[in-house]
Amino acid sequence: MHGASAVTLQRRARLLWLVVLALLVAAPFIGLYPVFMMKALCFAIFACAFNLLLGYTGLLSFGHAAFMGSAAYATGWLVRSAGWSPELGLVAGTVIAALIGLGVGLIAIRRQGIYFAMITLAMAQMVYFVCLQAPFTGGEDGLQGVPRGDLFGFIPLADDVTMYFLVLAVFVAVYLGVIRIVHSPYGQVLKAIRENEPRAVSLGYDVDKYKLLAFVLSTAIAGLAGALKTLVLGFATLSDVHWSLSGEVVLMTLLGGMGTFAGPVLGAFTIVGLQNFLADRVGSWVTVIIGAIFVVCVVAFRRGFVGELLAWQQRRRKAA
Repeated sequence: MHGASAVTLQRRARLLWLVVLALLVAAPFIGLYPVFMMKALCFAIFACAFNLLLGYTGLLSFGHAAFMGSAAYATGWLVRSAGWSPELGLVAGTVIAALIGLGVGLIAIRRQGIYFAMITLAMAQMVYFVCLQAPFTGGEDGLQGVPRGDLFGFIPLADDVTMYFLVLAVFVAVYLGVIRIVHSPYGQVLKAIRENEPRAVSLGYDVDKYKLLAFVLSTAIAGLAGALKTLVLGFATLSDVHWSLSGEVVLMTLLGGMGTFAGPVLGAFTIVGLQNFLADRVGSWVTVIIGAIFVVCVVAFRRGFVGELLAWQQRRRKAA
């Protein structure tokens, strides 16, 4: 009976995601603003990257904005000033974020808990200072006027709908990729490290190498999100590397459900949606409102929206 119910739940989950995917495909044609949807999808990719590190490896980074922002600046400069094509700019931004992640990871990965988090925050502040002072970043004005260009030389991305489907395709690829990573033997080792690191060490796993690879993968995906966001909006600014953005991605992940696949996506859409909806209505009070929502979530929904839903389903299965 339990096996049959599990299969039924899997089928329902697949059907639900097919419905969600159909809605995402239809979004530009049913009145949803493409630029808002693209921004939300970029942050959903960013949240998936962070969740891979925190939810499945157990590493809390307070400096993930540095990787998103550095890729945003790199892609923006290469596309605008160096004349690179958008696909090469995306690849370059992702690689640069991964390389910075490798450097930070080699320093931070030997520490655990709050010490790891503080090292990532300190390194992120160094990246912020570089972006503020470097002549090619535009300083406080940011990097403006980044053209979208033509994908592969013949697909014009100036049209919002065309650009939207590129962002959607990247999001789906990243989402499926994260699922594949987590369900692979490597992903099982990551979860073992999260649950009981000393036991993983006793089983003969080189824990530091596994965590470093997870950190680099997470930073690369975060960089891809930042690179895409620059092409979508046409600019990169200091807010992309500010520490507050690192706090926002923590909020997105916890609000939706840490350690779940759909949770960070739902959290990203919730936060970006609230910011856009409330910005013109309450101004700077939007931060207070989002903070209050976070407090309510921590108190009443400690597993996040998706986490609580999954826990409720498990209780129903056990009761049946």
